[in-house]
Amino acid sequence: MRLGILGSTKGSDIVHIAEAIRSGFLNASIETIITNNKNALILEKAKTYGIDSCFINHRNKTRAAFDKEITEKLKEKNVDLILLIGFMRILSKEFVSGWEGKIINVHPSLLPKYAGGMNNDVHRRVLDAKDKETGCTIHVVTKDIDKGPVLVQKKCPVFRHDTVASLKKRVQKLEGEAFVEAIKKIGLSNE
Repeated sequence: MRLGILGSTKGSDIVHIAEAIRSGFLNASIETIITNNKNALILEKAKTYGIDSCFINHRNKTRAAFDKEITEKLKEKNVDLILLIGFMRILSKEFVSGWEGKIINVHPSLLPKYAGGMNNDVHRRVLDAKDKETGCTIHVVTKDIDKGPVLVQKKCPVFRHDTVASLKKRVQKLEGEAFVEAIKKIGLSNE
């Protein structure tokens, strides 16, 4: 399976995925990493693992024009599955329908809880609600944000002394594992 990754931040989950590929656990390859943030640390992960990467600027472009550039790069690399790893942009309905069933996202909660939220906002909501557990969800991306079919959920406890930072760190540790499980599951279903 040929993977394409869209990310705007650190790309920590790439380490789990790349190592699972390197060990032979995943029968896949990361063909490209695309970012809309030229300073994103995800580009360092690409360098570390020798993965093709590119920056596509979204500024002063329509969403459709930006998504078209991404699609061209993904098609050039013959990508089978797109992973959203800290990608801080909403994809257009046209992009999602053009790649229907071939885009998966990680969300930092146990969906459907806190759907539509992003990053620290989700962890803050978990703490404010005094939830006893949280985690992450890997789901198929659909035109409805955070509403696609759930592929994998990983859980962890929420402790009384947790802060947004400590909770985020615990949840992020689960995300890479969850991505590997989801990719494996999709690969098996495509055989």
